[in-house]
Amino acid sequence: MYLPRLSLIAASIPLATCLVASAADVRISQVYGGGGSASATTAYKKDYVELFNSGSAPVNISGWVIAYGSATGSWASGATNLFTFPKGTIIEPCKYILVACGTAGTGGADLPVTADFVTTNINASATNGKVGLFNAATLNVVCGSEAAGTLVDKVSYGTANCAEGTAVAALANTTAAVRNNGGMTDTDSNVADFTVTTAPVPRSSASAANPKCGSQPTPCPADLNGDRAVDASDLAALLSAWGSTGGAADIDADGTVGASDLAAMLNAWGACPA
Repeated sequence: MYLPRLSLIAASIPLATCLVASAADVRISQVYGGGGSASATTAYKKDYVELFNSGSAPVNISGWVIAYGSATGSWASGATNLFTFPKGTIIEPCKYILVACGTAGTGGADLPVTADFVTTNINASATNGKVGLFNAATLNVVCGSEAAGTLVDKVSYGTANCAEGTAVAALANTTAAVRNNGGMTDTDSNVADFTVTTAPVPRSSASAANPKCGSQPTPCPADLNGDRAVDASDLAALLSAWGSTGGAADIDADGTVGASDLAAMLNAWGACPA
C-alpha cells in the first residue's frame, strides 16, 4: 500500500516536469534484509529498500519495479519477490523513497521513519541476495537476460551473483548496505559504492534532502575511473570492455561498447568540466 502523503506530492508536480533524462539519476541507496526475525538483536522488524534521486529534476517512477533475487536465483522468480510502484509515484530531486518489505518479525524495532510504501512481498535474505531496480514489468528474469534498457540499478551482497563489479560483503540482521555520500557515490562497483553499516537509518520522502546533492560536478561519462580526467586509464578500461553490453564503458548508452564510445571518449579527452 502507499501512503496519502506521497499521493499529494505526486498531485502537486506536473508530470511534464519529470524529465526522462533524469531517470538515470535514480538508484538504490540502501538494502536491509534482516527483518522478519524473532531475534532480539535484529535491527528492524521489516526489510526495506531505499531509493535516491541524485538529479536536479523530479522523476516519475510509476510502474518501476524493485525485484529481489536469491544468491543464485532469477530476478523476481515469483510474484512475491517484487514490488511495483503505483501510478503517480514521483521521487523528488536529492530525495529518497522508502519501501518497507516482507513479513514483519517479532524481534527488532519499528522503522524509525514512516515508509512511503509497505508491502508483504520481498522477504529478502539477511545475508546473501540481490536487489534490482527496473523501469518496466519484470518477472522471473535470469541475470544477464534483462530486456535492454530496463535494468536501472542493482546491488548484490554476500555470495550473490549479478553484482555491479564486486558484490558488497555479506549482511546480517543488524546491518544494511548503505550507498556512500548519502546515495551520491556511483562508480558501478557495489563493493566500492556501498558500506556495510551497523544500526542503519533508512530515509523516506519526508526525510531531509541530501545536502551534498545539487552541487555535484558536471557529469563526465567518459571518465570511467572517476578521477575527473579522461585519459589513458579510461581508454584502457574501455578497450577491456570492448564488445560487452552495457556498463560504464557504454558511454553513448546504445547497449554495446564499441567505436561510437571510443569516439565519444576521444572527443572528451582531457580534464572533465568543473
